[in-house]
Amino acid sequence: MVGVKEKLPGVVYLPTERLATYVTAGALPTTTLVEELAASFRTHAARPAICAADGIISYAELNERTDRLAKGLLDLGLAPLDRVLFQSANSPELVIALIGCLKAGLIPVCTLSAHRKVEIGYIGQSVDARAHIVQGDDAKFDLEDFALSMKDEIPTVKHVISLRGVPRAGVVRMEDLIAATDAAAARAAVENVPRDPFQVAIFQLSGGTTGVPKVIPRMQNDYLLNAQLTAQTLGYRADDVMFMPMPIIHNACMICFLMPTLLVGGAFIIAAGMSPKDWADAWRRNPPTIIGVIRALFPRLDETLALVPEGLDPVRFFWCADGARALREKYGKPAYGMFGMSEGMNMYCREGDPGEALDWTVGRPLSEFDDVHLVRPGTMEQAAPGEIGELIVRGPYTLAGYYNAPDRNRTAFTEDGYYRPGDLMVIREIGSSRYFAFAGRTKDVVDRGAEKINCEEVEAAVTTHPAVAACAVIGMPDPVLGERVCAYIVPRPGDEAPDVATMQAHLQSVGIAKFKWPERILVIDSIPVTKVGKFDKGKLREDIAKRLEQETEKA
Repeated sequence: MVGVKEKLPGVVYLPTERLATYVTAGALPTTTLVEELAASFRTHAARPAICAADGIISYAELNERTDRLAKGLLDLGLAPLDRVLFQSANSPELVIALIGCLKAGLIPVCTLSAHRKVEIGYIGQSVDARAHIVQGDDAKFDLEDFALSMKDEIPTVKHVISLRGVPRAGVVRMEDLIAATDAAAARAAVENVPRDPFQVAIFQLSGGTTGVPKVIPRMQNDYLLNAQLTAQTLGYRADDVMFMPMPIIHNACMICFLMPTLLVGGAFIIAAGMSPKDWADAWRRNPPTIIGVIRALFPRLDETLALVPEGLDPVRFFWCADGARALREKYGKPAYGMFGMSEGMNMYCREGDPGEALDWTVGRPLSEFDDVHLVRPGTMEQAAPGEIGELIVRGPYTLAGYYNAPDRNRTAFTEDGYYRPGDLMVIREIGSSRYFAFAGRTKDVVDRGAEKINCEEVEAAVTTHPAVAACAVIGMPDPVLGERVCAYIVPRPGDEAPDVATMQAHLQSVGIAKFKWPERILVIDSIPVTKVGKFDKGKLREDIAKRLEQETEKA
């Protein structure tokens, strides 16, 4: 049978005829992600799976612990297809929790540790979350207490589960669930969980292009395909040791590194923290063969290599979405750029590509069934050869619609099912292949260190300050993070505009994630508008560029 057995309300599934085309052509698996992970765990039982500061977890150990956790979660009363909020920094326990949920048939909802009341409340209510899994030993913020407080906001949440926590009233420790479960009974329980390759595996989050982040349903077989194609395209091997320090819960780390690594039997490094010393310690214990970084992490990479000069000796190549050429030229190692989205379609540069492609493009789509076009922005008219166009895409691992968001879906998808991510690209014909070069975005977002921040959401939050009459948010160019959040503010008559520290304190009280807070505030009498009455952010971007240029000249 092609197509999902039990449709979840709010989920948009690919049309059956398109699914049948992909399946018949062998372009989409008919097994589930979790089944393929379990098969890999058995095949590579003796090999190291997770390498962390407190030791190595083998594939056999990972298989058993995740089985036992799965049964423990089911014994709590959670049922297959229940949604589970995740908020945790990287740790072996996070990997165990993710896979344990998948084995139990639960759907992880991939929120960020930095999310607060506004985001968690909205997302948790939207998905009818039944449990909230949090890091129990976060030194900067009490996520356990936060999750307990959010139960009033999200009445469907029945359980708060902690990773690396201490016993606490109202909180269930993951470690206790595992310890209380017999391995044989757990394995039997997991085998009895129904599996459907066309059903939702995981809920990722959009970058928040309209309001708070939208929920992205990724299916068992489309997420599996995405991971398999990544491993095949980049040549991941069982003897590889992967280092990718970005949040595991992010789609980029999960689909480009963690899942492909576990499917091929490689080892995944988890450093104790994000400092160069933490990285250096991790590399000394387990020298990486593949390193994934973004441009914002280059300074940390340099500091790490100063502590471990031989650190690059075993490295086969770098993965870097936004700075591969710089790494290749600096360190003399192969480095591959890419373009990706939590919504699905990925493009990669790869071994054997011409130098021009490696230097100037984000590569080619992963699947021959990725149906990719460039159109003139806001239309369905094909862009001319060499012309910058708006990307539209559909394919076997690209979503058919955001979860429970019909209004958003009407604008984000064409009538024939192409997704409009809001990215501008140009096609470059190099040799006999078509490569894509990134040329900007059509949407109102700030790209801060690979975090997409919706300007409209920040503007709405800033204007809740009593001294603010109007606000326009733009991305301020930054050599490390790419962009930082800059807010142009019009104060209310008779009031003094808040400075950065005051505004950040206000946004903290409102419950907006810290990475979205403005890092520069500029006070103006009025916000420029276009002829149709919309904020003219082009003029504001010109203004901040001139200011930065003048400040650089003075410095």
